[in-house]
Amino acid sequence: MLNREDATVALAVRRELPQIARAVYAIANSLRHGGSLFYIGAGTSGRLAVLDAAECPPTFGTPPGMVRAIIAGGERALRHAVEGAEDSGANGARDLRRAGVSRRDVVVGIAASGTTAYVLGALDFARRRGAVTVGVTSNPRSPVARKARISIAPDTGPEAVAGSTRLKAGTAQKMVLNLLSTASMVRLGRVYENWMVHVALTNQKLRRRGARILEEVAGVSLSAAEHALRQSGHNLPIALVMLKTGASAPDARRRLAETSGNVREALEKAVKPKTRVRGQK
Repeated sequence: MLNREDATVALAVRRELPQIARAVYAIANSLRHGGSLFYIGAGTSGRLAVLDAAECPPTFGTPPGMVRAIIAGGERALRHAVEGAEDSGANGARDLRRAGVSRRDVVVGIAASGTTAYVLGALDFARRRGAVTVGVTSNPRSPVARKARISIAPDTGPEAVAGSTRLKAGTAQKMVLNLLSTASMVRLGRVYENWMVHVALTNQKLRRRGARILEEVAGVSLSAAEHALRQSGHNLPIALVMLKTGASAPDARRRLAETSGNVREALEKAVKPKTRVRGQK
């Protein structure tokens, strides 16, 4: 029965794709211009937010502060229920203020019921600061859905265990957050084709993975891929630009800096033909 209920979640999320696309556009635009993506929630919603944000640096090589998650009750709430932490709208506003939210940012408030005071207070504060606000909820008629500029509300229906929103509602939230972060990173060029070309090569396993990615994407031998990685200081995007364009490591680094790390744009610039001056042969 639980599995049958879970099977309905993806369809509920699919119905929200137009709104998810609007949010992705806003997030990518914000990050491209130096803003940050903030997730904020309580309980299960907050824990899912922390999970998605924590995976962005290793998966997409995002710098510190680009994707951040705030959970009601702080770090202790990740492992233990912090009673009453979600009941204060003032605390939601306070936590966003301490995080330094500004008009350049996007704030995603997550609440299955759509009535969590902590999230509502955070959305109010974000709106006053001029940030783009996004609500992720399972109740399309809730205050969170009404308060946010962009409302993403997959209607997952009653839970198999009444009121346990860690089930279908939680699954829908995780799917939505995965879509928001992953699609935004694709738009920013932190994914090339379907490869994690910004994956952080922080251990031997990941360095081997990076070499295999280069081998496949650049169409070179494993030894050539490993050599490029060494020359690049084990920086996968730099090594990829080197192999695809013949650039030196400093030139590849410069091209990526000019495109804010967008691998696709860096490669397109490298192959773009020069404009011929009239009269030139």
